[in-house]
Amino acid sequence: MQIAKKITLLFAILSAIIISLLSGFVWYFANDFAFEDFYKRLEARVNIAAQIKLYPDGNNDVYAKMRNQYLERLPSEKEFIIEAGKTQSTVNQGLPNGFYNRINAGYMARYRVDNQFYAGKYFKTSQKAYIVIVSAKDPFGFRELKDLQKILIIGFFLSVILSFLVGWRFSNYMLVPLRNIIKSVKRIKAENLHLRLDVKNGSDEMSQLAQTFNNMLNRLETAFETQNNFISNASHELRTPLTIISGEVELAIKNKEDAEKQHLALVKIKDESERLEHILTSLLGLAQSGFNGKNQPWEEVRMDELLWEIKQSVNQVHPDSSIEIDFATLPEDEEQLNLRVNRNLIKLAISNIVSNACKYSNNNPVGIQLESKGNILSITVTDKGIGIPQSDIQHIFEPFYRASNTNEFKGYGVGLPLSLNIIRLHRGSIGIKSQEGVGTEIKVILPVNI
Repeated sequence: MQIAKKITLLFAILSAIIISLLSGFVWYFANDFAFEDFYKRLEARVNIAAQIKLYPDGNNDVYAKMRNQYLERLPSEKEFIIEAGKTQSTVNQGLPNGFYNRINAGYMARYRVDNQFYAGKYFKTSQKAYIVIVSAKDPFGFRELKDLQKILIIGFFLSVILSFLVGWRFSNYMLVPLRNIIKSVKRIKAENLHLRLDVKNGSDEMSQLAQTFNNMLNRLETAFETQNNFISNASHELRTPLTIISGEVELAIKNKEDAEKQHLALVKIKDESERLEHILTSLLGLAQSGFNGKNQPWEEVRMDELLWEIKQSVNQVHPDSSIEIDFATLPEDEEQLNLRVNRNLIKLAISNIVSNACKYSNNNPVGIQLESKGNILSITVTDKGIGIPQSDIQHIFEPFYRASNTNEFKGYGVGLPLSLNIIRLHRGSIGIKSQEGVGTEIKVILPVNI
């Protein structure tokens, strides 16, 4: 069942329940008020009849005249005066014993059969005790209640139908933005992932849903582009060493009698094999860092201690480099330095950044600064190396991409993309600021509570 139909049906059911409760409320109090008013009129006549018939005095004629002049005669009005203790068959209406029991107990009794109303009371004179009963019909009030009942029933069904129609229009109106989102999403395919949904200004659920779809499309587009670039670059990078190895093998076969040329070919094959192994290892690291992290081992790591380990490991690869760690901005609370991370991956990510800074700085000092503010911990790596051309900065996180001024340095363009994947896995981000010939600053931002 469509959402619009569900909303309409639910709206109609709720409206029917509310209208039925309101109609019952009106009917109950109208019924109670109408009968109460008529019973009071009968009770007044019971008291007047008893005064005139049972307590005669000089004013009886006045009472009778006033009753006839000012009190209208009710339809089918009858008076019954019965001696207490005698049979009540005189009334001949089959009044229940409870009616008489209430009278004998000294209370004003009431009873109704269809549209015939009865009121009775016990009176005692100096000689005897009597029961005075007055009966009458209330055709006007009863007819008004019947009319009210018809009006409420007709109004109930009309209101339910109206609420169904209003609910249908209302649900369709409210679901127009959702239908627009569905239409827009249906138009988006693999070949036009650049399209986005129109997000209205506001904080309602529809705007949030559209923004969520746009964020998802951003991630999908990035993933598709990354995959395409990855496949293209990986195939190119793998083909190059394989081509060189194949050529050197052929050269070695042709020069099987020239030991020196064979030796040079074998050395070249060895170098390209190592290069191929490094590329494959990097590709495996990129693939592993793309996981969602659920199956990765996470632990509490103190980041200042991890930076010392990174400094020592990078110094082994670049012994001539000078790495300076600045702890001047550390927080007083040491707990803010603890992060729940995958130790090996986060160490690999930061090591790649520090190693690049050392490699491209020509042995100039490389600075590492650790800072914690609120729920954010940042690690800033600064070098005074060759810098990155402005036209290349936007591409340095693409796999296998190398800046145009790095030809003199050995590398494969995998370190920074791998670091970015790892940092994103930890819900962090990387910022970069560089000027060619001056140096580069890379800032890693990690949330403390993840």
